[in-house]
Formats: sequence, structure tokens, C-alpha cells
Amino acid sequence: MRVWTLLMIACCGIAQAQRMVETVDLGSLRPGRTTRPVIRGTQYAVSSMEPLASQTSEQIFRAGGNAFDAIVGGQAVLGLVSPASNGIGGDAVLLVWDAKAKKAWSINAEGTAPKLATIEWYKKNKDGKIPVNDTLLSATVPGVIDAWYIMMSRWGTKTFAEVLQPAIELAEKGFPAPEALASSAKSKDLLKYESSKRTYGRDGGPKAGHLWRNPELGRTLRRLVEAEKAASPKGREAGLRAARDRFYKGDIAKEMAAFSEANSGLFRYEDFASYTAKVEETISIDYRGYTVHKNPSANQGPAELFALNMLEGFDLKSMGHNTPSYIHANVEAMKLAMADRDHYVGDMDFIKIPYTGLLSKSYAADRRKLIDPDKANPEFRPGKPEAAEERPRDINFTGNADHEGDTSYISTVDKDRNAISFTPSLHSGFGSKILIADLGFPFNCRGDYYSLVPGHANALEPGKRPRSTLQGTLITKDGKPFMVTGSPGGDDQCMRTIQTFLNVVEFGMNIQQAIEAPRWTTRSFPASPFPHTMYPNDIGVESRVSQETRAALVRKGHKMTVHGPWSMGSNGAILIDHEAGVLNAGADPRVNAYAIAW
Repeated sequence: MRVWTLLMIACCGIAQAQRMVETVDLGSLRPGRTTRPVIRGTQYAVSSMEPLASQTSEQIFRAGGNAFDAIVGGQAVLGLVSPASNGIGGDAVLLVWDAKAKKAWSINAEGTAPKLATIEWYKKNKDGKIPVNDTLLSATVPGVIDAWYIMMSRWGTKTFAEVLQPAIELAEKGFPAPEALASSAKSKDLLKYESSKRTYGRDGGPKAGHLWRNPELGRTLRRLVEAEKAASPKGREAGLRAARDRFYKGDIAKEMAAFSEANSGLFRYEDFASYTAKVEETISIDYRGYTVHKNPSANQGPAELFALNMLEGFDLKSMGHNTPSYIHANVEAMKLAMADRDHYVGDMDFIKIPYTGLLSKSYAADRRKLIDPDKANPEFRPGKPEAAEERPRDINFTGNADHEGDTSYISTVDKDRNAISFTPSLHSGFGSKILIADLGFPFNCRGDYYSLVPGHANALEPGKRPRSTLQGTLITKDGKPFMVTGSPGGDDQCMRTIQTFLNVVEFGMNIQQAIEAPRWTTRSFPASPFPHTMYPNDIGVESRVSQETRAALVRKGHKMTVHGPWSMGSNGAILIDHEAGVLNAGADPRVNAYAIAW
């Protein structure tokens, strides 16, 4: 019996799995048991936020595709069935392990600000405020399709026609709408726009368990395939390039630009025509023999490295998992790391990030000294690493800036052990809310992350990428890939992946146990969205964290919020056991995430 069938039988379907995780307590399970099994295989594995996306990747694997082909096809379907969270109007960051070259790469597919977007323009026309999660004035140039092209042209083996066929078929013929899609598509903020209402208001909108189509998106994807086919006599690469260029330089780009100008947006044709995603070197640290890789530019991933460097100086294992001392040390380290994130991290094309200092063990040792084991600190405390430039701050202690966000995730590993962590996003539900013309998708709203304080690391400038909350993790050991993991969750993403990683390497959990373990979070740093609200000493935990631990944390000065028992996570991960020759895939039961392996 196929592994994915076993998984679906074991979990008894999405709805029953959701009911189950509301009542099952890990503490009541027999040792080693989880609500879902680890999904194991030897040839390939995929973990994503939606079953149909994971099944699509499996379909491409079975047709002979590699991890890069499979992840493009899977994410195309992920954007179709989970359109509030990601899609071809979104941005993304990716981490790649190139098995042939034995090298890690970063793909930066963050969007750029329009050339007309300036701090002065928003001060003059919008009272010094960026619209949050609404209108084209909160958007950046979509980066996902260029990420597809980079992966397919550099490492893939298939054509766009082959990998996009499942998404096109589902868009045109329909698919059973997930509960999340049926709920999110009822948003008044979405349906107030005629272009959005034409798609998501059709026939009363998506209904859970009923067939739902997005023929407009299907036509857009077909146009890419048509361009590829027309250029294919010149070779596979020429076809891939033609599909990519039709979106950024051809008639699709012209339609996006015309729609923007007609709807008070700042995007013009040149903003799309000049866009390119970037392949960059990763940044990394060593943590107890594991090399942890992150994307270097325009994302928050480096903050996890800052925190890990600090935490390496503690004996976390002896503290015990999710004890008061353990959670306190993690939270305080993350607060310091996020202060450095806010103060120093941004788009490397516009600012110099002092990584020599930020990633050094000596700097981490100095920062570690600031952690009082008995007392939470409410202050915003960026450090002064080597070669750092002093920058202005942009913190608000009022307002209600959201530390959460609507993002998605997919990872794949193949038989050659190519491995990819792919975090695509629209930032918040349906991004900028307004579907572009009749193309079937909205732009992201990542532009509401920019600071309007000149000189800030994340200050708005034309053509600049915002410092995004998007991030993922690629971990290598002894020169081989060990794990890829990631999670939606806005500012919480780093905290979700660091907990998964530490659960494995410090406490010996298998990948599913590491994902399912009770979680903590904090908002004691400036939120990424405007107006960048900070909640001093804020801490949140799932209610499965014991009452005794919660009381002890309050005594240390943390302002506690207790969340539902299975409410703080959306993780997917694949762990590679080279000695056994086995891929171990996990998926978060808190959401619709599913893993498949063979």
C-alpha cells in the first residue's frame, strides 16, 4: 500500500485529524507516540501545508521528476488550494541543497517596491502611513514565478508544461475546497473589490467539500505554457525563459501595469520588466556540529542564527524540555536576536549588514550575559556588533500591529538528496486583497513591512526589498543535508523552526515529535507590519505547557497568554538519515499539512 494512503488512513481525513488533535495530549500518549506517524521512504519525500500540494509533488516524482520539478508543481497547486496564504502574486525565500555540487544556496524571491514608492510619497499622499494588508499601495512585485524559473533552469529536468499541468487541471476542472479556503474567501475586505468578487464571489463563493474552480488562474498558467511551447524549438531553457518573460516582460506584465495604474497603484511596466529573484550564498553558524543555513538578505531568518549562538552557551538538555528555565532562556535570547534583526537586517543591495559581528561566537557570548535567569527584560536591546552602523529605531508601543501572517510552506527531497525549503507567501489573507485584472490572483501585501523612518535598516526605497518575516531552515552535518524545515506564522516563524530544530538535536525527538511538541512564542519586539508595535515581556504558550511552568514564568516577569493546546504551529520538515538511507517526513497536525514519502 502506498505510504500516502497509509497516512490518510492513519489520520482518518483532515476533519477527523483536526478533531483528534484538539483532544489528544502528548503527555497521555505512550512513549514515542504522536498524533500522526513519521512518514518514511528512501526515494523521495515532500511535506507541505495542503494534501493536494503534497500529492502533486508525489505525482511529479513518480513521473521521473526531481526535487526541483516536484516543488514547483506542488507549490503551484498550494497557491491554488490555499490562495489566501500564497500564490503566483506572492513573494518567497528558498534554501537549496545542490546534491551534485554539494553546496547550499539561497534563492531570494522577495518582491521589490515600485520605483514610484518613496517615503515622501506616503507622507504627502497617505499621511505617513502604509495601508496594512490592503490595496496595491501595500504590495511588492511578485517573485514566485522567477523562483520557479531559477529552480527549473538551474536544477530541474521537466518543462513548465509538465509540472504545471496538475495546477491547470485543478484550476479549470475544480477541486474540493478546503475549509480554510471556504472561510477565508468570505472576507469582506476581499469581496469589496469587483475583480476579487468576480472570482471568489462566483456562485456564492467556495463551499467546504464542494468543487471549486479558478479558471482565471488556469488561463494565466496556460499562457506561461503557451509561451514555453512557442519557444521550445530553441531548446528547454529557451522555453522556460519564454514562460518566465511572458509574466515579467510580456503581455501579462503589461496587463498588471495597466491594472495598477487604473486602480491607484504605483506599479508600472518597468517594475516588472526589471525584476529578478537572486541566487545568493547562504549565511550559517555551527551549532554543536550542525551547520544551520539561512537566507542572508531581506528576511528574518538570520535572527534564528543569532539566538542559536546565544543558546549554545546554555546546557539546554539539562534544563529539561519546556521547563521554566528552558523557555525563559529561549524567549530572552529570541528577544535579543529580534532586536538585532530589527536594527541591522534588511536588503543587502541597500544596506550593509554587519554579519561578521552578528554571527560571531564572541558577540553571542556578550549578548548571552544580558540574559538574567530570574527576570524577564522588557526593553528593546539591539547590540553593537563589529562594523555596525548606528541606525534610527522604529518602534511603536501603541496600535495593534499583527505579529502573525498568512504564509505557506513546502519542502522536498529526492533520491539524489537534493533538498529544498520553500516558503511562499502573500503575507496576510489574500495579500493586497485586489485580484489583478482577470488573471486570477492578487499581489502580496509585503510593502506594509517597510519603515517610513529614513535611515532605518528596513526603510522604504524604490526597488528595495522589505525585510520579510519569510524564512526557512536548511541544516547540514558532515557536509551532507540533514534537515529542511519551515513554517508559516509571520514574526513567529523563527521561533517555530528553532523549536523544531532544538527538539531534535537537544532532546532526541523524531521529526514528528519535534513538530507536535507544545510551543512558546513572544511578541516582545517590533512587529514587522506597520506600525511595528512591540508588546514588552509578552509571552504565549500552548495550554499543554504545564500550569506550574506557566506560573514560574509569570513570576519571572513574563506577561503570559495561554493559547489553545494545538494552536501555535504550521511546521513541515524532512530529516535525512544517511546512515539508514531513509527520509523522515513530518507534518503539523495543527493545520492541513501532510507529508508523503516513498
